Amino acid sequence: MALQCGIVGLPNVGKSTLFNCLSNAKAQSANFPFCTIEPNVGVITVPDERLNKLAELVHPQRIVPTTVEIVDIAGLVKGASKGEGLGNKFLANIRETDAILHVLRCFDDPNITHVDGSVNPVRDKEIIDMELQLKDLETIESRINKVQKQAQTGGDKLAKAQYEVYVQFREALLQGKSARTVELTEPEQKLVKDLYLLTNKPVMYVCNVDEVSAVNGNAYVEAVREAVKDENAEILVVAAATEADIAELETYEERQMFLEEAGLSESGVSRLIRAAYHLLNLQTYFTAGVQEVRAWTFGKGWKAPQCAGVIHTDFEKGFIRAEVIKYMDYITLGSEAACKEAGKMNVEGKDYIVEDGDIMHFRFNV
Repeated sequence: MALQCGIVGLPNVGKSTLFNCLSNAKAQSANFPFCTIEPNVGVITVPDERLNKLAELVHPQRIVPTTVEIVDIAGLVKGASKGEGLGNKFLANIRETDAILHVLRCFDDPNITHVDGSVNPVRDKEIIDMELQLKDLETIESRINKVQKQAQTGGDKLAKAQYEVYVQFREALLQGKSARTVELTEPEQKLVKDLYLLTNKPVMYVCNVDEVSAVNGNAYVEAVREAVKDENAEILVVAAATEADIAELETYEERQMFLEEAGLSESGVSRLIRAAYHLLNLQTYFTAGVQEVRAWTFGKGWKAPQCAGVIHTDFEKGFIRAEVIKYMDYITLGSEAACKEAGKMNVEGKDYIVEDGDIMHFRFNV
């Protein structure tokens, strides 16, 4: 699954530093705007302790984790919707992503210049929101012009339904609200899927703080919380500079020692990767055998044949049934054979909705 999270933000807020921590694909990181011009794509391993615990029981020849794609996109400035800075490129790149990680600078440092001269994460958020909203407004106005006549003559039911939803979006955008704040029914969501509105994408605000604020946040973070309380959005606090120091350490033991000294139970990068995975509405099922224990990515709500197709299209085409063991049953009983004996292996058909953590074995015929 090639779903992507795009890292966005104003220049010099720590996007590329964070991306470097996330990925082996090192983005240039420097104290001047637009050091990232082409979007860097990193394929990031998703940390999952369940995979390790299964491997401890199975002793496979190899362990294969699941991944998520993160895109580092050029910094945006005021006027981007009109082509200022790298605006058009920025907006085209973000349109191609499936979710947004919006990095906000929530730390003071006189040695790192701010594009607007002072630190104010709420203002920074509003600058990017406004540029994305203005671009979405262009899209909506164009669509309204296309369907308005058919909708108002009353003969075209689809056009009428589309027009009504488009008007809701336009009203929200004119009020300075993002498209994601408009509550739609499931049928209405299907009507607007092809709009690809920038402000309708799932978003997480990543507050980049100093090391001292990594555990409890600071006044800047609280200001962001207040500003986004009415949005359908999440907040994550990360100290990018600290994460960069952790990334330089060679061994797992050294990294854990560093985290303990900083009062952290796990790295911000691990939390961010998992958050990005869930932001994309992704879940994980496992296959477990002596050759490999492997994590597989699927979309929340997928049925068994779709999930089988993640392994190979033939598995979906020729799907017969799925043998399913719940993760906790496997861990408690210790093996597939023990789960079978205890009646904890269920045989499921085509309508089974796969759950996060399921251990699957697919039967198929082609």
